[in-house]
Amino acid sequence: MTSADQAEWVPVFTSLSVRQFRKLVRIVVHRGGEQSGTGRRWSLPFADRVLLFTEYYRTNLTLRSVALQFGVSKSGAHRVVDHLAPLRTLAPIVNRHGPDTALIVAGTLVPTHHQSITAPSRTTDTR
Repeated sequence: MTSADQAEWVPVFTSLSVRQFRKLVRIVVHRGGEQSGTGRRWSLPFADRVLLFTEYYRTNLTLRSVALQFGVSKSGAHRVVDHLAPLRTLAPIVNRHGPDTALIVAGTLVPTHHQSITAPSRTTDTR
């Protein structure tokens, strides 16, 4: 089973150094990720939940695969991801620019299916 205690796996599954991962854990704690209250207890330690969550988004594995890797049920992995998802956003950036400033965000262009160029995905049988 994968665990945050095994420091050698952190860079492999998160592409973060161990130091960066520990900082991420502290940030998520600060944002309320280690919420304790009534309800079902978590089956994983908090650092393992952050690792599971980070690996899920980083590797694009299915919840079933990630759950198996951490030794939890698929629904348990889903609860972890669902609980930590709102906390993954970046802190708001203070607006340092005027109202007439245009900002450009770099991104990757992903081609999509263009039906006028390629064949349709369904064929009609005219027998």
